[in-house]
Amino acid sequence: MEYTYTILDSDATSNLQLQHYLEEYGDFVCSGLAQNSSDSTNLILKYSPDVVFISLNEKAYEHFHMVMELHQYINDLPIIIGISNGKEFAYQAIKNGFFDYWLKPYNEFDIRKSILRLKKHIPAKTEPQTLCLKSYRDFQYINTDDILYLQADNNSTEFIMKDGTINNAYKTLKTFENQLPKNFVRIHQSYIVNTNFVSRISYGKSYCMLKQNKMQLPFSKTYRENIDGLKKLLSKNTISSLN
Repeated sequence: MEYTYTILDSDATSNLQLQHYLEEYGDFVCSGLAQNSSDSTNLILKYSPDVVFISLNEKAYEHFHMVMELHQYINDLPIIIGISNGKEFAYQAIKNGFFDYWLKPYNEFDIRKSILRLKKHIPAKTEPQTLCLKSYRDFQYINTDDILYLQADNNSTEFIMKDGTINNAYKTLKTFENQLPKNFVRIHQSYIVNTNFVSRISYGKSYCMLKQNKMQLPFSKTYRENIDGLKKLLSKNTISSLN
């Protein structure tokens, strides 16, 4: 399971340090960085992160007001963790329902305990496995596990299935980019691939090879970051021959 998070902190160096700590756990994904309460509220409402880290600095009380204001827009607030150089905002953080309060400089052991408590607190998410393709009064239901990849076709999208069949949807590829389970990754302006079927990544020739029929799908520089993430994911539980 992956946990998404947003950071509210005007200090870029502090942001990078926190992201570095969270990267060690492998299942935390940053959904946005904000430098002020307004931007943070927008990111929270847009991406619904599991966790929000808030730097409690000279604008601490403005940030506390933001947390109270969130109750107007969403029923279930994300887990909120306050971060500060001292304990002066700890009591106010508790009153505002913060999950935890971290002091700088970061203490690795305290963070590890907090992360483990957090994981116990957030229930496991089950992603939908069935996708409904609607066309006028026609409703077609397909299992996402059976999709090899999606291909853009002007303003419509083709779903290429592992049995060789093709299903069409009269919506753009971008429409499905954030609706599909996390094992689907955009690799090209025209392609989204089911990573469960990727058997090879060629950086030299810029393609991903699929297990099915050794089909090759091109990837572009625009989505290089997604490819790097895919490589890291596929390499995580493999025996490597690289030195």
